[in-house]
Amino acid sequence: MQNFDDLKKKIANLEGKGYKAYKQLEGKYRIGDGVILLIDHVQGDPFATPSRVRLRVFMGKAGFPSHLYSTWIRKMALENYLLRNFAHRLLPFSRKRGSGKSGVYRIFCGGQVILKRSGCIVEEEYVEVRFLMGLPAKGRRILSKECIEMMEEIKKVSPTLFYSNLSTYQIQKFVNLVEDIEWIRERLPQRSLISFVGENSILPRRSGVDQKPLENAIPFHSPPSMRVEFETPHHGKVEGMGIPRGVILIVGGGFHGKTTLLNAIQEGIYPHIPGDGREWVITDPHAVKVRSEDGRYIEGVDISPFITNLPQRKNTKFFSTENASGSTSLAASIMEALEMGATALLMDEDTCATNFLIRDSRMQKLIAKEREPITPYVDRARMLWEKLGISSLLVVGGSGDYLEVADVVIGMKDFLPEDLTLEAKKVCAFYPSKREDEAKEWAGEIKPRIVKKESFHSRKRAKNWVKTKGLKEIIFGNEVIDVSDVEQIVEETQLRCIGEIMRYYGQNLVNEKLPLREGIEKILKRIKEFGFEFLTGHPSPDLALPRRFEVAQAFNRWRSLRVMVE
Repeated sequence: MQNFDDLKKKIANLEGKGYKAYKQLEGKYRIGDGVILLIDHVQGDPFATPSRVRLRVFMGKAGFPSHLYSTWIRKMALENYLLRNFAHRLLPFSRKRGSGKSGVYRIFCGGQVILKRSGCIVEEEYVEVRFLMGLPAKGRRILSKECIEMMEEIKKVSPTLFYSNLSTYQIQKFVNLVEDIEWIRERLPQRSLISFVGENSILPRRSGVDQKPLENAIPFHSPPSMRVEFETPHHGKVEGMGIPRGVILIVGGGFHGKTTLLNAIQEGIYPHIPGDGREWVITDPHAVKVRSEDGRYIEGVDISPFITNLPQRKNTKFFSTENASGSTSLAASIMEALEMGATALLMDEDTCATNFLIRDSRMQKLIAKEREPITPYVDRARMLWEKLGISSLLVVGGSGDYLEVADVVIGMKDFLPEDLTLEAKKVCAFYPSKREDEAKEWAGEIKPRIVKKESFHSRKRAKNWVKTKGLKEIIFGNEVIDVSDVEQIVEETQLRCIGEIMRYYGQNLVNEKLPLREGIEKILKRIKEFGFEFLTGHPSPDLALPRRFEVAQAFNRWRSLRVMVE
């Protein structure tokens, strides 16, 4: 193994040569006592994706106590802390030093949420961070001086991977927070709760593109009748509002915080960093946000519990379409979520087809039931809960008919919740609904679907491509999968991982003819056991673990998908 001086001499000898000469740098270099620099892959030119680099410190020198990574949760927390701290130190050096991406660093440390990431690995033998660096060039001619400068910068920040150089208090605080969040999450089912919203949480965000907490926002306070507490291992008693399982409504006037509360709950499936304001918003990990998506693709979904007797006798027990309506897309999303094992459905009337949510008494009189294919959700919500144990949490501002079926009604006023359950029951008694329940017995089946091998045959060109575009698209081979309305994907790193999972599924699992849920779970389990290299075959800096629900949502929006029912 060569040392740091050897690396600098090698770089100096490349001055002015063609960019591909940088390939000579691939390999391992000792740049300090117990510190190794690994250059895994050099980019083909300065305009391509930057080069993949790792910085490794052997644990004997790094010195992190084993209790900080003794469980999967604590290890994930420590890795997140180290990656964010490393990024904080190295990214200020990132700047343009030539053509294309010359001189830049890219570290995928995330925003407000804490996820299992490929960018930092803590093992018993070593600590390692992974990142991208743009090797400098003018045009396509190597700039040795600038490259050596970057290597010096990496060496300069390597002490951030030594325990003795860090705040033991801040590390322990970070790890303890994540552990307590997950401790509460594990106990939500025991307390029959969908979600927990801690006292004094700050729910509003600065904007749609800035997820930091809004300054001077009103702190959250729970109504006394809904207040619960957890005695956590590290933070002692944590109080807040417990949202029970069942049919739960969030109501209130416009701009009073209904959607803000729901957004916090739907992102509460992930732990958040200290200072986010939503650290103690903790949601059942099997809660799934669903919405209408005009024009989305649907393949082989049984939507008959909600939609039957379509014109031209279209089969709704195995429903497929290239161009779904608002109501058929929402029905499909619900059934797909149930197929993946969802225990709670989160819905906002602003993003759901009105004719799917409700059909009022006047419309029932005007259009007879035999002429209406849709059984509205208001007539299925209680059945989903009582027959299948599936909770519904809905933001409703315009349909009082939902008050009839609700177990709990939360009213939002000036971003603060009130328990309006008793008042809602009084309103229902004084103003009884005149609409008729249109639901028959639940006749639908939650049918496991199997991905057919032919789904992957359409990828004739660039069959190994997996690219992403923000939180909107996965470019899978020569196809674009639109996931812009899958709201619980919070980072592009998750989207990249989903694309890699789909690629692996087609290359290694599709012949096993597993139900989609079983196949996805099998891959996610292996990632947790063997790391992200299991997917990619090489160390990657830019992946984060998704849930099975979001992986399935990408599959379900893939227009080449072909399925059969088990």
